[in-house]
Amino acid sequence: MRVLVTGSSGLVGSELTACLTAAGHQALPFDRTEGHDVLGTIPGEIDAVIHAAACMDDEPELWEVNVQGTANVLAAARGKRVVFLSSVDVLGVFKGERAPDYLPLDDDHPCYATTDYGRSKVEAEALCQRHDVTTVTLRPPGVWSEATYGWIEAQRAKRASFEWSPFWEYGAFLDVRDLARACMAALTCPLEDHATWLVAAQDITTSGRTSRELASFVHPDVAWRGGSEYDDDPYRSLIDTGPAERGLGWEAQYRWQDRR
Repeated sequence: MRVLVTGSSGLVGSELTACLTAAGHQALPFDRTEGHDVLGTIPGEIDAVIHAAACMDDEPELWEVNVQGTANVLAAARGKRVVFLSSVDVLGVFKGERAPDYLPLDDDHPCYATTDYGRSKVEAEALCQRHDVTTVTLRPPGVWSEATYGWIEAQRAKRASFEWSPFWEYGAFLDVRDLARACMAALTCPLEDHATWLVAAQDITTSGRTSRELASFVHPDVAWRGGSEYDDDPYRSLIDTGPAERGLGWEAQYRWQDRR
């Protein structure tokens, strides 16, 4: 399979390129560091696209790249499958924007994004839903490399409240290797139209409090919808990834608790 990977020089894109090659696919790198531009000409001789290219809040071309660039990719991929990397930031409850309507978070939670990055991803998701292309939209939280685990532990050793102050992100994370595997599964999972799924690690990153304890501590007024599964697995993720796991035939392998 010839798979175009936009943002191929980034953390996720480079992992994806390696995984695709190892699996016997032909990964076609497409990154602005190599002179490519999602606002320009997109190669048409492809079988699928994994669209990971994006700009963050402090980049002036954010709206053009994240929205118009996605439209450009979708137009070039007509008749193919596109795996689009969105973000949990579309929900508008990360980075301290507002409290969630309920916990755990799931695919049905409304989108309240207020940051430019989050709102641009909302717009790009809408393009995927409207376009005549089969799309799998994945919404990961913070994507971690091997170095991130140590950095998180070091920051908490300096300041214990770093875990929830100035804001709490529900202990949500996803190892870059697991995200690459999810994207690979999205290329071939059974699907005729569009799907939008949250993806995350199976547990939370925590200094010790359980998922339920942290939810009560940080958001005591937020409705709790968790069940007995949080008794069986006290550190279970506060992001419901069940639909993604069933739809992709995938589940995250890397857990915070395995490193303790």
